[in-house]
Formats: sequence, structure tokens, C-alpha cells
Amino acid sequence: MKNQLKKNWKLFLIASLTLGLAPFNPPHIWGKIKWLLGGNAFSGNNAMQPQDWFDVAMHGTPWVLLILSVLLNSIPNKKK
Repeated sequence: MKNQLKKNWKLFLIASLTLGLAPFNPPHIWGKIKWLLGGNAFSGNNAMQPQDWFDVAMHGTPWVLLILSVLLNSIPNKKK
């Protein structure tokens, strides 16, 4: 699994720039992150619904995989 994460950084980059940002103006994931960090989402009827959490997971997963891949590729290999 670790090798797959390291090898597929290009796929994760493409997925992050397409699915991770769609719709593009403004990037949808950015609005959801602001909502999670205490925007007006938690007041009154604006609490996040289950579909909002699914939406965050769907748009955020490519970014998480890209970050993991970059981190794994930046750690030097210890071969004996």
C-alpha cells in the first residue's frame, strides 16, 4: 500500500485538481473547509447534514492522498 501511495502521486494530483476543486469558481472544497472551521454553518438550520459530510470526504480524499504521497516521497529510503 505504501508503494502504491508513493507511485501514484500524478494520479492524486490530477484528481485533486479536478474532483478536489470542482466546481471551480470558487473551489467547492474551500467553502466546505471554511464551513467546518466555524463559518456560519453551525448556527441555526445551517448545521452540516450527512450529505455535506459525504461531500467533504469526496472532495477532500484526493487532497489527503496527494499529501500522503508527497510526504512518503520526501522521506528518504533506508536501504541496507
